Amino acid sequence: MEDISETELLQRIFPLLDTSGSALLGPGDDAAVIAAPDGRTVVTIDTQVQDQDFRLRWANGYETTGFDVGWKAGAQNLSDINAMGAEATAMVVSLTMPGKTPVGWVEGMARGLDTAIRELGGGACSVAGGDLSRGSEIVVTVTVLGHLAGRAPVLRSGAMPGDVVALAGTAGRAAAGFALLESGHGMDTLDEDQLALVKNQCRPLPPLWAGPAAAEAGASSMIDLSDGLVRDSGRVATASGVVVDLDLAAVDRLAAPLQSTAELLGANARDWALGGGEDHGLLVTFRADKELSEGFTRIGSIYAGEAGVTMNGDPLTITGWDHFAH
Repeated sequence: MEDISETELLQRIFPLLDTSGSALLGPGDDAAVIAAPDGRTVVTIDTQVQDQDFRLRWANGYETTGFDVGWKAGAQNLSDINAMGAEATAMVVSLTMPGKTPVGWVEGMARGLDTAIRELGGGACSVAGGDLSRGSEIVVTVTVLGHLAGRAPVLRSGAMPGDVVALAGTAGRAAAGFALLESGHGMDTLDEDQLALVKNQCRPLPPLWAGPAAAEAGASSMIDLSDGLVRDSGRVATASGVVVDLDLAAVDRLAAPLQSTAELLGANARDWALGGGEDHGLLVTFRADKELSEGFTRIGSIYAGEAGVTMNGDPLTITGWDHFAH
């Protein structure tokens, strides 16, 4: 990067990004102009920091590509818009990096961002602009705007006793992939299923169809599973003033595909399913009289009581991811 100018870099990456869609005015001016289809705008922001959220080279030898980071930066933010029952319309991206960062890595990041939007089902979302800066490490911050298409936003605070807890997407797979990356098991020693787990960590697959679908079906609450099933269920429990009781058999079904990897690493597959974050699945509650649509799996129930998370009525000690906790 230190061998080319900011202008030259922008000339390289703009052609790699879809800047159409809802952007009435895209990159090139001091700010973008974005359409707000129903007069309301949903906004989210998330950051990836080198050696905090990803490593350029992992313990098992895997080298994180710019494509990986671009994909994940897009996916995790699109997932937050999804969790409100909204649809993404535009994103802006801030990239800070050392001068020694290869230009090809940055081009790969742009491709990953654009590909994630298209392949995950980001619809009319366009990359409307952003910012470049120089720093001691790579930091990628993405802001995504969305619209509700005439629907009410689905909040964390709407769950009520008697509701069903459902999941769209996966839980625990990204945590298993993280454990493999941090292990001494090189990529050339992993089987097809384990390579898929690594991919779940590096390029998550949020079910972007599920948020609007759940909202249309009358979901009472929703949350993106970014920090783990227990921690994010706890956020719904606290916001709604209820008990989220997870079903042990359902959790074990989530853990079953992870069992052989857990045995390889001396880990507990159920712990990954309960506490592992970054799958970006969607946790949804529905009234009990609602039939679950295809793609949603029942994994628990809502009860009255002191806000918290249990499993088959028993308290859980797993907490999930926290940026600042030990």
